[in-house]
Amino acid sequence: MAEQQDHERQPARKKGPGVLKVMQSILAGALGVQSDKRREEDFGSHSPWPYIIAGILFTVGFVVTLIVVVNVVLSSQ
Repeated sequence: MAEQQDHERQPARKKGPGVLKVMQSILAGALGVQSDKRREEDFGSHSPWPYIIAGILFTVGFVVTLIVVVNVVLSSQ
């Protein structure tokens, strides 16, 4: 019973966005199809770091993929 009372007194922590939500937001933003509602949810998040890190990783992965594709196409000619 005491544990339940202690739990009720603690303020509710705002949980960060999940990995899937961050990935969906990054991909939708990259494609330009992000809805206003989703964008407001993303900017209302308690920390921008998950979005910043995921955006950087996505950009690096995209550039590396383009470089590999171009090298494969050019080497086959």
